[in-house]
Amino acid sequence: KMADPFLYDSGERSRYRCHGQEVQIEHIKAYTCKPSFFTDKAVIVVHDIFGWLFPDIRYIVDLVALHGYVAICPDFFKGKEPWKTTDHWADFADWMKEHDPMKVDREADVVLKYLKEQCGAKKIGIVGFSWGGMAVHHLMLKNPQLNAGVSLYGRIVRDSEERYNLLNPTFFIFGEKDHTISYDQITLLEEKLKQYCKVAYKIKVYPGQVHGFAQLKPEDMKPQDKPYIEEARQDMFDWIKMFI
Repeated sequence: KMADPFLYDSGERSRYRCHGQEVQIEHIKAYTCKPSFFTDKAVIVVHDIFGWLFPDIRYIVDLVALHGYVAICPDFFKGKEPWKTTDHWADFADWMKEHDPMKVDREADVVLKYLKEQCGAKKIGIVGFSWGGMAVHHLMLKNPQLNAGVSLYGRIVRDSEERYNLLNPTFFIFGEKDHTISYDQITLLEEKLKQYCKVAYKIKVYPGQVHGFAQLKPEDMKPQDKPYIEEARQDMFDWIKMFI
């Protein structure tokens, strides 16, 4: 049996009542939440393998809106089935071929257009978790319309030196105990960014934290993890605020 890369059980969760609403934008559905006042700043939230309907990611969208941004989480799987807790990790590689985090450009463009034309957004950031962290890394290399990015524990794909020439400021968040991403990979990322990156970037590793640590709702956090989860979120918002 392959080790489950997510050390938390995504099935055991407290219920969550969302504060936002679902919208249809061209060919994709999205969950969006807005602050109570007008703002021309927006943040795209990219879900993990559990998809845009997963309560944890909707909680993050609501949290982003609470911080004063128009927040939106599109279905980057385009209606395809998200990963389920009952699925077998032996099938994960095949599932990933069908859900490629490097093939999100069209959807990102559709959402950017919506945010600019329908929501009056002038500055737009992006944050992504796990699968979404990989998508953020990809988009920060390809899409100059994204003013700042935060990639949370996205596996580091090394296909070429181009992977380090980021277009706009990007922050990489990792957990020290994430056994899907080795410390060597993080060190290499740091070396390559130093060499090739011409914009602001930051890498931070949070002590004792496993893959997926930063998405938990308060009532689902373990007391020993809570300070690191809160710190990671604060760091994420500080980064966004600095650039958008």
